[in-house]
Amino acid sequence: MAIDECRYTFAQLAGDVLPRYMAELRRRIVQPTQMAEFAIEGVGIATLLRQFNIPKDFEGCYVLIDGARPIYVGISQTVFRRIRQHVRGTTHFDASLAYRIANAHCQHNMTRNAAMTDTEFKRHFSEAQAYLRGLNVASIEISNPLELYLFEAYCAMELDTSEWNTFETH
Repeated sequence: MAIDECRYTFAQLAGDVLPRYMAELRRRIVQPTQMAEFAIEGVGIATLLRQFNIPKDFEGCYVLIDGARPIYVGISQTVFRRIRQHVRGTTHFDASLAYRIANAHCQHNMTRNAAMTDTEFKRHFSEAQAYLRGLNVASIEISNPLELYLFEAYCAMELDTSEWNTFETH
C-alpha cells in the first residue's frame, strides 16, 4: 500500500523522482526572486500571487540563497505565505530561521517567548530578518507529502545547507 498515495517506490524516488525535482530547482536557483519582494508593507499573498502570475499558493520546497550559495531549504503547504513569514513574522514560530540566526549571534538561557521580548535579542532578530530580506529565493511545487518530505532532506544535503537546516525533533 502506498504512503500518502505516492505512486513511486523508494528506489524510484531516490533514483529518478528526487533528482528530477532537484534538476528543476537548480534551474530556478539560477533565476531566483528577491526575498525583499515578500517583505513589502501592505503587499499580501494575493497581490504577490498576481505579480508572479500564480493562481494560488502551493505546497512545495523553497531555497534561500545568499549570493550564489544556498543557505536554507524549507517546505510548506503554502510556500509564498511561508517565505513571507520569514521576513515579516514577529514570533519565533513565524520567523523560525531569523530566530535561529539571532540566537547564533545572541545566545541566551531564556525561553523562546521571553527572548522575543528581550530588547537585545529583538535587535539581533531584526538584523537577522534584514539579512533574510537581502537574500534570494527559488521554489518548486511538490504536491505529494511523502515526496515533499523526502525532497527537503535530499535537497538540504545536495545543496549543503547544514549551517541552518536541521532535522532534529523538538
